Amino acid sequence: MLDHSGDNPMPLTWQDSRAIGELLFEKFGEVNPLTVRFTDMHKAVRELPDFADDPKKSNERALEAIQMAWYEEWQSEYGDS
Repeated sequence: MLDHSGDNPMPLTWQDSRAIGELLFEKFGEVNPLTVRFTDMHKAVRELPDFADDPKKSNERALEAIQMAWYEEWQSEYGDS
């Protein structure tokens, strides 16, 4: 797993879906990412300590990639609950 603890020399962008998905899983634990609205996920991503991209650069494709990366982490932990 990647270490993004606020001191990463490379800030996260919307294209870092895998790293962002892992961080969202760590932050929100049992929340099934498929139940999270994109507007809420957009806000959660922007609030990550290492995230430094322009909020306006996000799009549905980037949010879907983040959601699927987060879902893979969630599913490996909780299965199909």
